[in-house]
Amino acid sequence: MEAIGKGLAGKLAAAFIDNKLTGILVIVSFFLGFIAVMTTPKQEDPDIVVPMIDVIVQYPGATPPVVEKKVVEPIEHQLWQLKDIEYLYSAAGDGWGIVTARFYVGTDPVKALVELNSKLMEGVTHIPDGVKLPPLIMSKSIDDVPILTLTLWGKNYDSYELYRIAAALEEELTKINEVSDVFVVGGEKRKITVYLDPQKLEAYHVNPLQVIQVLKAANFGGDNGFFVKDNRVITVQTGKFIKDKRDVENIVVAVYRGKPVFLKDIAKVVDGPGEVKHYVLFGTGPAHEEKGIKEDLKGELPAVTIAVAKKKGTNAVDVAEKVLKAVERMKGTIIPDDVHVTVTRNYGKTAEEKFDELIKHLFIATFSVVLLIAVALGWREAIVVGITVPVILALTLFFSKLYGFTLNRVTLFALIFSIGVLVDAAIVVIENIHRWMSMGKVTPREAIILATDEVGNPNILATATIIAALIPMAFVGGLMGPYMRPIPINASTAIALSALIAFTITPWAAYLLLKNVHVHEEYDVRKTFFWKLYTKIVVPLITSPAKKWAFYLTVLAMLAFSLWMLVAKLVVVKLLPYDNKSELNIVIDMPEGTSLEETARVAKTIADEIVKKQNIVTDYQIYVGTAAPFDFNGLVRHYYLRKYPWQAEIHINLVDKEHRAISSHEFAKLLRKKVHPLAKKLGVKNLQVVEIPPGPPVLSPIVAEVYNHDYKVAQEVAWKVRQIFEESPSITDVAIYADVDRKKYRIEIDEQKAKQNGLDKRQIWAIVAMALYGYDVTTLKTTDFEKVPLIVKFPEGKVSGIDRLLNTKIMTPLGKEVPLKELVKVEKVPVEHTIYRKNMRRVVYVCGDVAGKYEAPIYSILDVRDKVLSIPNPYGKIEEYWYHLPPAGDKHVAIKWDGEMHITIRVFKDLGLAFAGAVFLIWVLILAWFKDYRIPGIIMAPIPLTLVGIIPGHWLMDKIMGNVFFTATSMIGFIALAGIIIRNSILLVDFAEQRLREGVPLHVAVVESGVIRTRPVLLTAAALIVGAFVIIFDPIFNGLAVSLIFGTIGSTTLTLVLIPVMYYYSKLKRLKKQPGYVVPSPEEVKKDLLAD
Repeated sequence: MEAIGKGLAGKLAAAFIDNKLTGILVIVSFFLGFIAVMTTPKQEDPDIVVPMIDVIVQYPGATPPVVEKKVVEPIEHQLWQLKDIEYLYSAAGDGWGIVTARFYVGTDPVKALVELNSKLMEGVTHIPDGVKLPPLIMSKSIDDVPILTLTLWGKNYDSYELYRIAAALEEELTKINEVSDVFVVGGEKRKITVYLDPQKLEAYHVNPLQVIQVLKAANFGGDNGFFVKDNRVITVQTGKFIKDKRDVENIVVAVYRGKPVFLKDIAKVVDGPGEVKHYVLFGTGPAHEEKGIKEDLKGELPAVTIAVAKKKGTNAVDVAEKVLKAVERMKGTIIPDDVHVTVTRNYGKTAEEKFDELIKHLFIATFSVVLLIAVALGWREAIVVGITVPVILALTLFFSKLYGFTLNRVTLFALIFSIGVLVDAAIVVIENIHRWMSMGKVTPREAIILATDEVGNPNILATATIIAALIPMAFVGGLMGPYMRPIPINASTAIALSALIAFTITPWAAYLLLKNVHVHEEYDVRKTFFWKLYTKIVVPLITSPAKKWAFYLTVLAMLAFSLWMLVAKLVVVKLLPYDNKSELNIVIDMPEGTSLEETARVAKTIADEIVKKQNIVTDYQIYVGTAAPFDFNGLVRHYYLRKYPWQAEIHINLVDKEHRAISSHEFAKLLRKKVHPLAKKLGVKNLQVVEIPPGPPVLSPIVAEVYNHDYKVAQEVAWKVRQIFEESPSITDVAIYADVDRKKYRIEIDEQKAKQNGLDKRQIWAIVAMALYGYDVTTLKTTDFEKVPLIVKFPEGKVSGIDRLLNTKIMTPLGKEVPLKELVKVEKVPVEHTIYRKNMRRVVYVCGDVAGKYEAPIYSILDVRDKVLSIPNPYGKIEEYWYHLPPAGDKHVAIKWDGEMHITIRVFKDLGLAFAGAVFLIWVLILAWFKDYRIPGIIMAPIPLTLVGIIPGHWLMDKIMGNVFFTATSMIGFIALAGIIIRNSILLVDFAEQRLREGVPLHVAVVESGVIRTRPVLLTAAALIVGAFVIIFDPIFNGLAVSLIFGTIGSTTLTLVLIPVMYYYSKLKRLKKQPGYVVPSPEEVKKDLLAD
């Protein structure tokens, strides 16, 4: 009678082994995988949906405390009612306020914007008069991050000319369908500026206010109606709009001695750039030729940068290619031949490089595993595995697309990580088929079905336990969640598919390739070399309780030593390792009030003396008084709001990582050593060398949030914290979110004198505006890309300093000239400091980055913690918080450790809960399967033993490679191994149980399970190691690779001995309770097992 398996696996094998449709299913699987690869968007990082919405309000003349009380707090109270908001970040400045609502990860951005806007409008009635309404609402998400930036520069072009070219280019690039936003950074926009001549104004008796009124009237008009004539509608339009400089010059502003006074008689009209309000400069480094930049610039040239963002769900690689092709087509037309276009960011290219690299790793891992099977079992068995693995990967990619994942480094790493696991089921099946066919007891077809059936149930259980270990990781919260989620989802999908394919396609392929294989001899396990070796190890342990306990204590000592290595800092714990990017930034904050020119001088000095001289620098851009195109890190840190004259940023591009000897992190450390001493000499307030983080961005790796209701006290404590940070050798890049003291002039209008001269406040304010920065009168009606404002002002140099401002003469309606100083009172007062808030609490941020031997926030914080908590203050002891914010209304000064430390605690907490959940699920599955309360404990014993390999493995690889930390990916590897390594235990215990049911003595069943199941156990372990090895050199995922490799080595070695021994003593204890059971003596056991 034909052998048909009793279990699900056997029945599936019998159904598919020679079914004609099986081959078709293989082809269809490949086709689905191909479709998935071709249609799934490719990008470097996962899609992270975390809506961040800024509400920006102007309240002219209000001090920060007033803005906080009257504007910021009411907005906060309104928005805090929304349940999906996780954080509210606020700032109240001199005449302005901003509230940033950060929603929980995964919140629908459209829903978030609608709900916020609705709730905000409900509270508008609480906003006082004088506040400019409606507030500016800016919604930002990861889709707003530019994937491509192009910097335009040329020796013969200034910033105004470059901006005109960039604006035309911007208009064309916005027409590309996949592009969502294009914006230009830098350059000077076109303006019509009217420079009034005070002497000519006086000579012609023209009041500046009169000029403003005339210009406004000259640019006013519109349709007044229509009339009907000859059955036709004729429209009547009144007025003529100002279109160009000539129109402005020929406007009559007054009549003097019976003759018209044209504007050109009393003013100089300039069509072109206005005052310089920011700088964007381009420079080259020693490695400029490697990027194709032929010119070696001695200094920096004016530049503008075009930033391009893609639409959600589009392919970053394709969008970048389309934009670059469009730019290439416009060279020689819109872009002059002598204007250079340098690609200063291309996330499409980096995504493609990462995709190609990971696909290569995927092929290497697959080939390595197939080669392993060929060496261990034979080339036919290797081909079987070689067929099943691509099928699993193809189907996994297809399901990943259906789930909504993109093809990014995390989803592909999940597949690489899965390689060593997803072949486990196939290896166990093919190895058992190999063993059954070697015995030659049944036909090849029957052998394949029975072999599949024999290992089917433990394979199903093992697959369930691995999935149970992985799935809880999908529920990690916060910004880290989207980075981790593809790993458990894709890996679980691949592993589930691997079990199904092991029972269907593996038997089919095996029958196709192995059915005609000739069997040479009967298989006898007792004649194998491994039987002799294994019995020499195990028999003493099952015959001598003393040796058993010595073995147990040795294992526990090894585990204790491994954990001690963490405590002793031999292995450094860090959330995420350092990436190796080809870009980084130097962020510069001068003291508040520093001029644009001084900030530019400092930034250029740093660039010329340090950045420009580094051998691996290809090019750099300096942004002063304007925000550089932001990345995801800059989005979270709100770098796009850095538009003050005292703020600057140097964006540095490096040669590709393949062409440099050091990583970007090592370069950043080198840069810090050189740049900080220079910055101190130049009077820089804050300087940070910002690396691109490999995971979720934070305000800074180390953040001390100082809370107190008395903001002056909070600032005093924060400055002392900053000093402690600066003195610590384990902290660098220290910065503080607190203003330095500075002064401003407050001009109060004397209303009585103003009225006596026929003037009101608004008119005098207009004169002051014209004297300082210009009065924006109107907008020209032109066909330019952007609006062209008409500005009226006094020339530079005519008004400089407060004294000259006060001597500015104003022509009154009575025809009398009055100096401004007779109409106003001037007082020099301090500028009140900006007030920062977080979740409706006042806070001062002190930031830093890690330095020294242990480059992880926890060690740096512990180094300074005692000093920080000992800072004297009027409110006694400083309260400390690690996870939650201090309670509202607490009068004590409180320190909350945030930044990477907060995410580290949250992630490891979530992973710890995930691990606990995984262990519980595994325990339930094993208990439900074996129906014995003792067996789950035995099978799960190897879980902690993985640490015996994992922790020393990290220490060893750190010595070999450097910068190998115990990271979140290491923890993922540990949790994954909890499920993976249990497969070995299940195979051992299940086989022993089968042999006991067949009447074999306990000691024989235990040893046979160890010997017979050793080969599949070692093969699956080797496959896991080989699959993980290809990612051990990746800077981000090497922690995962180290955990998988060394955890597998450590636990597998111990499992093969520990599990049979533990099972033997547990089962023996139960058998002794059975009536009539005779316990064999140690001599009988030795004789039975060690006899030749």
